[in-house]
Amino acid sequence: MRLSFLLNNALFVTAIFARPSTLAERQARRRAARFRGSQPLIALDTKEKEHIADGNNTVHVEYSSNWSGAALTSPPSGQTFNGVSGRFTVPKPTKGTGSASSWSASVWAGIDGYTCDDGILQAGADFTISSSGAVSYDAWYEWYPDYAHDFSNFAVSAGDIIAVSIVASSSSKGTVTLTNESTGKSVSKTLSAPNSSATLGGQSAEWIVEDFQENNSLVPMAGFSTVTFTNCVATTSSESLDLSGATVIDIRQNDRVLTDVTIESSSSVEIQYV
Repeated sequence: MRLSFLLNNALFVTAIFARPSTLAERQARRRAARFRGSQPLIALDTKEKEHIADGNNTVHVEYSSNWSGAALTSPPSGQTFNGVSGRFTVPKPTKGTGSASSWSASVWAGIDGYTCDDGILQAGADFTISSSGAVSYDAWYEWYPDYAHDFSNFAVSAGDIIAVSIVASSSSKGTVTLTNESTGKSVSKTLSAPNSSATLGGQSAEWIVEDFQENNSLVPMAGFSTVTFTNCVATTSSESLDLSGATVIDIRQNDRVLTDVTIESSSSVEIQYV
């Protein structure tokens, strides 16, 4: 039985690498939960730009090939982050640059992606548009380096307001919760670190739009108008922190900046596709 499964899976992998994927094939691969995954921040460099919310101030912006959003990059002295939460409205995807069978991106909140390459606890929603204009959405959870797994029976559509909550009860165990405030549905999953090296350090908290990976390479990134995280809170065992002092991250690919991030308030960050 095991050998048969491996042979069939090998044939399936060979088939999907043999030609460009269709939207149906992408969804089938997601259901197999072996091919889609987030990655830690892939940093490029740092420079200054004007803060859109306040023309008198400047902020340091880090450029990345896969992340855009805001990150608290260090907890208060002697503490660790054990929770992160926020709300966002699911965007309607548009076709990105270049020619592709589909374009995708993801919106999520998580712990440790900025500071730790070993483990990330996160949850959110993907959005995809095919070359024919078909649109799909997937709600998921992940403890990196494991792959993302979809929540079942949790519908997500453009315009829905999603609340995400990540709570780590220890460095190797945590619970993720997504609530669709537009439909009243909620899902939750308690996870354990996928291996002994993937424990959390609790050194960063993030609110991110990501160009995620399939088959070990970045997917063609979907366009969107704006994603705004509100009610952004990160917690330690004794404190709740807002976005004050957060690092801003923009996506840059092929020498083109694709996003423009603004900290709108102490609890809100706007990510605009440009």
